[in-house]
Amino acid sequence: MKKNTVRVLSYNVKSGGKVDNTMGCQRVADVIIKTGADVVALQELDNTPCRNNRFDVLAHLASLSAMYPVNSAYDADCDKKYRIGVLTKEKPISWEYIALSGKKEDNSLLVVELSDYVLCCIQLSLQINDQLASVAIINDAVSSFVKPVFLAGSMNSRPSSSVLNAFQKKWIILSDTAKFTFPSDAPNRTIDYVMGYVSDEQNYSVWNTDTFSSKVSLHLPVFVDVRMKTPTENIFRSPVYLQNPSTDSMTVMWLTNVPCHSWVEYGTDSKNMQVAQTFEEGIAIANNTLNRVKLTGLKPGTCYFYRVNSRELMLYQPYRKEFGETATTSIRSFKTFDDNGKDFTALIFNDLHDIYPLFDKLMQYVKNVAFDIVFFNGDCISDVQTEDAAVRTISHFSKGIEGDRIPSVYIRGNHELRGAFSHSLWRLLGKVGGTHSYGAFNIGDTRFVILDCGEDKTDYHRVYYGLNDFTLFRKAQAEFLKKEIASKAFSSAYKRVLMHHIPIYGMRQNAFNPCHDEWSNILTDAPFDVCINAHTHSFNYIVKGMYGNYFPIVTGGGNVNENATAMILKKKGKQMKLIVINTEGKIILELKI
Repeated sequence: MKKNTVRVLSYNVKSGGKVDNTMGCQRVADVIIKTGADVVALQELDNTPCRNNRFDVLAHLASLSAMYPVNSAYDADCDKKYRIGVLTKEKPISWEYIALSGKKEDNSLLVVELSDYVLCCIQLSLQINDQLASVAIINDAVSSFVKPVFLAGSMNSRPSSSVLNAFQKKWIILSDTAKFTFPSDAPNRTIDYVMGYVSDEQNYSVWNTDTFSSKVSLHLPVFVDVRMKTPTENIFRSPVYLQNPSTDSMTVMWLTNVPCHSWVEYGTDSKNMQVAQTFEEGIAIANNTLNRVKLTGLKPGTCYFYRVNSRELMLYQPYRKEFGETATTSIRSFKTFDDNGKDFTALIFNDLHDIYPLFDKLMQYVKNVAFDIVFFNGDCISDVQTEDAAVRTISHFSKGIEGDRIPSVYIRGNHELRGAFSHSLWRLLGKVGGTHSYGAFNIGDTRFVILDCGEDKTDYHRVYYGLNDFTLFRKAQAEFLKKEIASKAFSSAYKRVLMHHIPIYGMRQNAFNPCHDEWSNILTDAPFDVCINAHTHSFNYIVKGMYGNYFPIVTGGGNVNENATAMILKKKGKQMKLIVINTEGKIILELKI
């Protein structure tokens, strides 16, 4: 079932295999469960006070299907064999029973209000005059609702009848009238329906309708799937966050709660902006909840204004699309990098392990720093099992750093590699350079080289169940590293920063360190000015040459107040320095680079 969608089921259970006993109820309940209905309008239930030793069929069906029951009023008139009822997965807010025209059976209306909509269950008389008289009663009963109103039940009339024509002055038939509902063994006519009340605003769409094959009753169950229109304020799921910054492009990302068609308006003048959206092979990427729009052709070192828009896509069919509300953010801004610029400030966090109070505390000590980019150097999104968990963490960090203004770079640690959602995590983030989890880019005349160390145990370790091959992955990075160090972009940079999660140098004795085996020979004599690491949960500063390292190394702290750190990498003109701050706001290292 699609998100934000309700399945409305109408089921007349007459002659349902002795539904007055447990065995018969189980057969009906099995049908209801198989349909996956959210609400069920039931007709021709036994009139409990007068039949089958007061056995309450609806209550038993509710128990078997794990739903809430709502009965029509008991009728002491034992000439009436049947009555109607409603089952709901959601606890109803209120309900009302209204008698309709006709005396021989339970010709009645049951109006059940739920949080987002109203379900009306109906059983009409077999007499045409009673049916026509009932239409006005029903219309009057629902006219005051501002929520969507659905009417489901046995009308005992065919689609072309005068009764259905009378209904259609205020109602739309949502179910497919070409799908016959009676008799169940050889259907040849439609007398069961699901309808929608016509209000001033169409606030839902029908994306599926059908009958459900079953011979438990003489009637076939008929269902309609309706997608409710989402209020504007509920469309956005995450804040906007910027990824993949460069001199001429920026990737704008956000998530929505419902499928949308999304776009970005942007420009150097907030009153004159152009539109960008994502196309692949000529088709707009729409009807999705993850939104990624890459703005290209930007000018270096330039401030751009932008806002994002998401219009709910309620129905996406080959020849028909229906849209809901459009949510729009306020105007934000960002600045592109400048190759000619010399100055920047970067924040660096590591090993936060989804601990929001720790991140918030560290941010308090850097909130007055005018930073241009933020690096999350691994194990910040920890052991992620679900998309919701990842979105919560990314959203929290983005709000903290003003991620709609300041771009961020996420570097994988070993804990980002664990959990059921780990293989999908990059869907929510921008890979370095857009291709790999490793890569290189410039901020002004400073070259950043980002590596992905993989796991901290051997590929054949029992906890990985044979699902890892980081050995090959590290070898591929070794080839990348060789080419990068030999490149003109690297050699012409004034400063060079190496960043990865697991240290290559300075690990404890006998610790598993495959990155050292693969990359240390390549890094011998490599002219990096500093290497920034994490993983050990212990702040460490390794001077050049202490462990055969050709450059100074700084390792960030852990994920508790006693050892956590934040780093500020500041470049001004020809000067660069790295400042490390602890959770007391004290500077524990100020390294000139």
